[in-house]
Order: sequence, then C-alpha cells, then structure tokens
Amino acid sequence: MAMATAHSPSRAPSRWQDYVQLLKPRVMSLVVFTALTGLVCADRPVHPVLAAVAILCIAVGAGASGALNMWYDADIDAKMRRTRGRPVPAGRVQGADALALGVVLSLFSVMLMGMALNWFAAGLLAFTILFYAVIYTMWLKRSTAQNIVIGGLAGALPPVIGWAAATGSAPLNAWLLCAIIFFWTPPHFWALSLYTSEDYAKAGVPMMPVVAGAASTRRQILMYSLLVIPICIAPAFTGLGGAAYLAVSGLGGLVFILLAWRLFRSHAGEAGGQRNTDGLYDVRAGAKDARNLFAFSILYLALIFATLLAEHLMGAKPLELLSL
Repeated sequence: MAMATAHSPSRAPSRWQDYVQLLKPRVMSLVVFTALTGLVCADRPVHPVLAAVAILCIAVGAGASGALNMWYDADIDAKMRRTRGRPVPAGRVQGADALALGVVLSLFSVMLMGMALNWFAAGLLAFTILFYAVIYTMWLKRSTAQNIVIGGLAGALPPVIGWAAATGSAPLNAWLLCAIIFFWTPPHFWALSLYTSEDYAKAGVPMMPVVAGAASTRRQILMYSLLVIPICIAPAFTGLGGAAYLAVSGLGGLVFILLAWRLFRSHAGEAGGQRNTDGLYDVRAGAKDARNLFAFSILYLALIFATLLAEHLMGAKPLELLSL
C-alpha cells in the first residue's frame, strides 16, 4: 500500500466540518468580537439587521482569508505538528476547493458590505483580506522574521471596519483600537512561537526564535509589552473608555508586563552557553512562562474589548477629566 507524503496527501472524504475548519473559526470569533466592539463604540445608531449584516460580512471575510491561507500554506502546514491535521495537508479538502471557497467568500463579503452598509467599509474589508492572503501569507510569512509585526495589521483592522460600517468614517479612536491589536500581536504570537519554534524551523518559516534565538525573542517580547500597555490604557484618555476600562486595562497591563518580565528573566540560565545544534539558545527554556504569557495575552485583549463594549452598551460616561 502506498504511503501518503506531505506533498501528496491521500484523498479522504470531505465533511462539512472540514470546510468550516478552513475558515479558522477560532480566529474568526476574535475578529467578530473586535469588529462588534468597533461598531458599538462608534455610538451611531445602526439598524439591528444592518449591524448583523456588517458583522456577517466581516466574519465571512475573515473566513475567506483563512481559506486562502490554508490553500497557499498547505506545503508548510504539512511539515508542522501543530497544523498537519488541517483539511488541505491532511487530504480531506483539495487545494483548488479551498482556493475557490476563499475567492467566492471574499467577493461575497465585500460586495454585500458595500451594498448594505457603505463602500468605505467594504474597501477596508477588501484591503484586509488582500493584505492577509497576499502580503502576509504569500510574502511576509516566508521571507522575514518581522512577518508577525507587519502582518499583524490584517488582524488589527476589524474594529476599524466595524466602526466604518456604522459611520462611513474611521476617526482617531477607531485607529486606536487598531493600534491596540497591532502592537499586542508580536508579544502574543512570539510567546507562542517560543514553544513551537521547532515546527517553524522544520517548515523553513523564519519566525523570530528560529532566526534570532529565544533570548532575543524574549527581549523583544518585553519591549513590545512595555509599548502596548500604555496604548491599551490610552482609550481612557481619549473619551473612548471609562473608569471601568481604566481599571481593567491598567491592572491587567501590570500582570501582562509582569509575565513578560518573568519570560525575559527565564533566559538568565542560558548565559552559560547552553545552545542547541544551530548555535541558538535552547527555546525550551522558559516554555512555561511563554505559555502563561500567551494565555494571558488572549484573556487581556478579551477583557479590555469586553469592557469597552459593556461601557458603550450601558451608556457609561467617559472619564471627563481625562478626555482629550
């Protein structure tokens, strides 16, 4: 019996669940949540049906990006333990089918957004899909260790799209929500890559721990953490967030920085020259600290966006003395 290889997976029957998996539903849920926050924070009355259509379009656009990503990345996904069970490398969905699904959903989401809401929001949605599928997936991911830094823009734009869907514009506060996610992404994703770097090295993906080593990655995680927390607190000073937001973002930010500092300090034992065969520091050192930061980073982002969402839904007043 012929054995399936990473480059020519055996054909297995497709199930509807495989096509749902192509859309990266966990990523989609975060996109929907941040987009909804942007739409609500715009404080502009939107008909519930139109609001639902806007969120649907953003969700479908995110799913389209995921399908295009899985189509193009099938070769490297097959080499990594974390991703080799995905539908395309596992042979449950043909690459051409994933590509077709991504293209159709992209066109559907952008056109529906434009016709139902406004073409400015539709244009932002189209740009986001294009940026993730082409700029990040096809270029940045395979060519530079800054792939996550630059490519993070795609994941940061949904709240701006939600805001634009409600108002037809994107003011400073909308871009502040974008900045929070943009600068949150490197410490979040690099923490993950610290304990999955063997997979990335095997697939030839130049993630930061693979290219620069674990010690440098931890140092950059700490630097980005020190940068992102003031940005996360900033909405309390622009009239976007209230007292609850200031408390959640501030206290949570302290925990975030503490975890980043512990991760940074976890490489102290490497000073004695414990290196792997590639001459880079052993990425397994401090894996628990990396996992803790990765997990908390998700919780922190969810908490600050949930607080903003709750404050605006309840009509809480911003901090007048702090508003710019």
